[in-house]
Amino acid sequence: MKYFRYVLIALALALIAYNATVLEPDNLLEGDSQIALIGILASASVIVLIAILIQSERIKKKQP
Repeated sequence: MKYFRYVLIALALALIAYNATVLEPDNLLEGDSQIALIGILASASVIVLIAILIQSERIKKKQP
């Protein structure tokens, strides 16, 4: 389970990188750029949630 979280983080980072290549700076909120922007935000959310999960399990281990 520990390695699965890190694989998910790596996949989320790969999706962020891919979606960043799809973005068009001139019109971010139209067409494929809008979908890429939503994908970037969703992947960033996954990374934050997994980081919170990892920290909470570290805290849980330290408590008696």
